[in-house]
Amino acid sequence: MTASGINFADTRQCACSAARRKSRELTRFYERAMRGTGLRAAQFTLLATLIQTGPTPTTRLADFLGLDRTTLTRNLRPLHRDGHVTIEDGADRRVHKVGITAKGAEAAERAYPAWRRAQDAALARPWVG
Repeated sequence: MTASGINFADTRQCACSAARRKSRELTRFYERAMRGTGLRAAQFTLLATLIQTGPTPTTRLADFLGLDRTTLTRNLRPLHRDGHVTIEDGADRRVHKVGITAKGAEAAERAYPAWRRAQDAALARPWVG
């Protein structure tokens, strides 16, 4: 208890903090499952999304994935470097379109079985609570 009478012990039950801990735990679970595939979990999600959407403006892709643009850019950098995605200027040079390459589609296809196993196992685990 503080001098103002606030009982900060109540924050031990913070729903936001608990959700973030569970999110990090779930992310680590997928990362372990994806080891050896050549892709991280977030990279796989990006490639899988691009397979489904086709070339997409970065702003729309960020919104779709629930990411801010700087996080998306940071996640795209190694995929672009490794030839998994293309990033092209649109008619408006402020707009960049991201597309998947054949190499990126092949990497996602190779990683899919690891993701599928992680997905099935994750859905069987009690992550909430």
